[in-house]
Amino acid sequence: MSIALGDINVAPDDFTVADALDLLDWKRRIFALYEAVRATDDPEAAWILWRDTREHLYRTHPQSPLPARRRASYGDAFFPYDPAYRVVGELVGARGDGLPSPIPASTGGTFAFGLLGVAQFELQGRELELELHWNEAYGGGILLAVGDRTSGAGTYGGGRYVLDTVKGADLGNDGAAIVIDFNFAYNPSCAFDPRWSCPLAPSANRLPLRLEVGERAPS
Repeated sequence: MSIALGDINVAPDDFTVADALDLLDWKRRIFALYEAVRATDDPEAAWILWRDTREHLYRTHPQSPLPARRRASYGDAFFPYDPAYRVVGELVGARGDGLPSPIPASTGGTFAFGLLGVAQFELQGRELELELHWNEAYGGGILLAVGDRTSGAGTYGGGRYVLDTVKGADLGNDGAAIVIDFNFAYNPSCAFDPRWSCPLAPSANRLPLRLEVGERAPS
């Protein structure tokens, strides 16, 4: 079993040296991909690179979260790019920031996170905010998991990830202003295989609108 973008998992007992080297290769590729995304001036061109590279990795890489029997057919998994869903959020403190804020797990229970603050932004003429959580596991990192009115009806019901910096999914920031591009929203691995244990979007991050961008629910 592998560890893909955005997931927290424990290696199984039969995890081998070869598996470890494959996983290192996967991580290097994901970090390099997001570095290329941040370096590309044209957001849509960056998204096309991200989408195509991601689909290739999910079809071909031994650390793909997809079950082997489903890898070859994976593709055409994304809504079209829409620049209106790229925003810049201002990260500000929130009531209770810095305190433990466990996030529900797809397999039951919770994962240990702390509330870092909220990102405030405007989308579809609305003033909105999303909680950003700090991964309390070794290495740390910011997680932004989001649900919306397509969750369970066109997209994965447990929500999707926009940022997970500990795994390399990082769209960039300028001081306290962070890039939130919902076109880059992708499924956690548990959307493809229930054996995975993944953090789900917390209730505070269920937006009252439809995000018809990013990755669709697996077919």
